[in-house]
Amino acid sequence: MELTFFLKGLVIGFAMAVPIGPIGIMCIRKTLTSGRLRGMVIGLGAATADLLYGCVAAFGLTVISNTLLNQRIWIRLVGGGLLLFLGVRTFRAQPKDPKIQIQNSGLLRSYLTTVFLTLTNPLTVFAFIAVFAALGLGNKLSFFSAVLLVVGVFIGSSLWFLSLSSGVTLFRNKFDVTGLRWVNKIAGILIIISGIIAIVTLL
Repeated sequence: MELTFFLKGLVIGFAMAVPIGPIGIMCIRKTLTSGRLRGMVIGLGAATADLLYGCVAAFGLTVISNTLLNQRIWIRLVGGGLLLFLGVRTFRAQPKDPKIQIQNSGLLRSYLTTVFLTLTNPLTVFAFIAVFAALGLGNKLSFFSAVLLVVGVFIGSSLWFLSLSSGVTLFRNKFDVTGLRWVNKIAGILIIISGIIAIVTLL
């Protein structure tokens, strides 16, 4: 019986991660330009943020959710600004030859940046609350059931980004430096647009 909570969390986490937003774009771009490990780290950061917001929803932490609601404008403003910064930096980034061995330094920074960036969208927690409520998971969960649910969310989200980075890796060797430069420019423009949308929707 308890296993069903884990399985439901698995499905919810996977489904919530599927829509390609700025984090998905970052995952694809990093996988193409820096290898699958870097893309997976981006995905792990996003899954960690989903885990944290899933905990707020599953454990009924209303103090946190109310604080997020009250401060959502400032939080999204910071997130939008960060997206603009990352978008410009991505657009201007000079790719390395994919045949050169990649140095996996800065993985922790990539992970923490992704966690922070994902957390700057407080609407995610309300999406989790709504989904949990719709599936009858929002009230009177035991501690163990709630733990299984959010662990399932984390693993489900991680599985999506693992699938995404693994799939993109198949195409990595087809890009030369010029192709990767275009990847950076397109990804940068899409991330900048995401940042602008995040800020404009606050007006």
